[in-house]
Amino acid sequence: MKLIIVESPAKCKTIEKYLGSNYIVMASKGHVRDLSTRGKGGLGVDVENGFKPDYVIPKSKREIVEQLKKAKTECDEVILATDPDREGEAIAWHLAEVLGLSVKTTKRLEFHEITRDSISHAIENPRTIDLSLVAAQEARRIVDRIIGFKLSGMIQKKIKSRSAGRVQTPTLKLIHDHEKTILEFVPEEYWDLEIKAKTKDGHVFALTLVNSKGESIEIKSEQDAQKVLNSLLEEIEVVNVEKVIRPKESKEPFTTSSLQQEAFAKLKLKTSETAKIAQKLYEGVTLGGDEHTGLITYTRTDSPRLSDTYIAKATNYIIEAFGKEFLGKVKKGKKVINSQEAHEAIRPTSNHRTPESVQPYLKQNEYNLYKLIYNRALGSLMKPRLDEVYIVTLKSGDYYFKFEMEKTTFKGFEILEKVKEKNQVIVDLEPGDLLTISKKEGKQKFTQPPARYSEAKIVKIMEEVGIGRPSTYAPTIENLTKSKYIIDNRGIVQITEQGSKTAYVVNKYFPEVSKPDYTAKLELHLDGIESGEENRTKVLDSFYKEFIEEVEKANELMYIDQNGEGELLDETCPKCGARLLKREGKFGDFIGCSNFPKCSYVKKEEKAPAKKTGEFCPKCGKELVERVDRKGKIIHACPDYPKCKYVKPDNIPVESKQTGELTDKVCPKCGAPLLKKKGKYGMFLGCSNYPTCDHKEKYRRSRK
Repeated sequence: MKLIIVESPAKCKTIEKYLGSNYIVMASKGHVRDLSTRGKGGLGVDVENGFKPDYVIPKSKREIVEQLKKAKTECDEVILATDPDREGEAIAWHLAEVLGLSVKTTKRLEFHEITRDSISHAIENPRTIDLSLVAAQEARRIVDRIIGFKLSGMIQKKIKSRSAGRVQTPTLKLIHDHEKTILEFVPEEYWDLEIKAKTKDGHVFALTLVNSKGESIEIKSEQDAQKVLNSLLEEIEVVNVEKVIRPKESKEPFTTSSLQQEAFAKLKLKTSETAKIAQKLYEGVTLGGDEHTGLITYTRTDSPRLSDTYIAKATNYIIEAFGKEFLGKVKKGKKVINSQEAHEAIRPTSNHRTPESVQPYLKQNEYNLYKLIYNRALGSLMKPRLDEVYIVTLKSGDYYFKFEMEKTTFKGFEILEKVKEKNQVIVDLEPGDLLTISKKEGKQKFTQPPARYSEAKIVKIMEEVGIGRPSTYAPTIENLTKSKYIIDNRGIVQITEQGSKTAYVVNKYFPEVSKPDYTAKLELHLDGIESGEENRTKVLDSFYKEFIEEVEKANELMYIDQNGEGELLDETCPKCGARLLKREGKFGDFIGCSNFPKCSYVKKEEKAPAKKTGEFCPKCGKELVERVDRKGKIIHACPDYPKCKYVKPDNIPVESKQTGELTDKVCPKCGAPLLKKKGKYGMFLGCSNYPTCDHKEKYRRSRK
């Protein structure tokens, strides 16, 4: 009897069924050991002696380990078949250590799909544990423990934040910086022109304003828009008709990142949901009868590459199912930062298991995700869709316009997705033909700030800049949510006040850790350990020395009291001699004594003379001055405060020419003061914000 150990219990029955009664398959349920919290700083790592780790078996895994030990005594051989990645290799090594197995001789199976052929091939071609891969994982775990304990512990004390880490910290900063961009966005005016032209036989087309070369032109003002509209006569002349064949290429197969992005875009699935469903499809589902099989390959990959075996089978399937004319070429995807490309892309394990054939055995979300994966992989090897496009250029005065007519002439890869063909009516037009202008209208619009990131967008950026690896994308977003740094609203992410505070403080005192390329560079060093080109201890030693210097410096400068974080300055308190501290108070930053509450000294800032505005207070007649209120906002107010408390409302423009007597009443529409004015039929109250606001009401004399 032979014992095979995998990570997930869901794989056990499937693999046992493939291998027969001579095998028992059991699951470790992930890692069976982790770093302890013993030793200096509770790191579980002996920093002074080559970063030697101190591993322990967590309480939650002791029963599993005992069950595995017992099974080992009842079997002739133990074979390790954990996941084919860095973490899986480390789990295999830990199992060997715990069960007393020889690292040099114990068989290690590697398979990327859970199918009968794949498992049989792995059994026939075992290898041993890759210790370089294990060393790389161990180095990563030690780095994460040091950063996590040292940095997390500090911000817990200083700013009451939950945690920080090698991957989540730069990810949080990306979200924080994007939110800042949104808040600082200044809208710009532009105008949309809605112009429609009708052919003699009644077909209507929407025209786009272009230059003589056919490129779009932006209209920035009403004056420019009106100039274009005024140039249009009742008819507009066709000056050119160009026919082109426009191909639409299929996309390369899915990686972990691109699958999570597409699943959000098309299925509105969060990254954690996509990861969970994909794992289920990988581990296997029960189809008709007794058949239980994995539907897709391993889900954690950064490579869009397909295996030669799959390409050969898919080629035959495409010719057989659709015809040779649909067969395309193999795509060569662009390599992303730090991608290992150890595994092929996510693809179906069999082309003959079409989405429709397995739909009865899947839940709706499982079917939808499988369909995405199946069509993307097979479609990547098929020819593009071809559209016949007629580009019509028209001219009126000095302005050029265009519209397009198109129809699909070859479905290509879209035959898989049953996409509705473009079958627009093609009107026979020639230069010199005239079309009638049926509508011309300009609409004022303003540019909008960038949209908040979706989870999928964050994953895409993480991949592009090299933060983390496929296995960390979804967990990182989950950690940020659990830490209450972000709010996740149906996959759209918004940073919280605590998240912004954490990103700001960590970036200020640990700028290197906050940079995306910090973790990207570290991943390169880990890859170097994995390939044998770099030494584990030297990499850890270099990291530790630089990081600890930042920790010690931050410990000295970062300060926290009941008011929030503060920064020690090189000035001393004139009262007690302690160092002064820049703090965040209720009404903004201030400088006070770090010996508070024993010393209550607060440094008074020299105030610049109030800037006069040239406008006068409607209540007392004094010239208004520019001030900063408690929220840090610039206001125009009476200089005689607190005797006169007049503050000019924001929504009364400086250039307002409205006349009348200012009243104590405010506009119910916009909140601006109402003016007492004389009209055609006597006195009335009108909004001082006219013409932006046109509110008016009857004037009623007060009875004395």
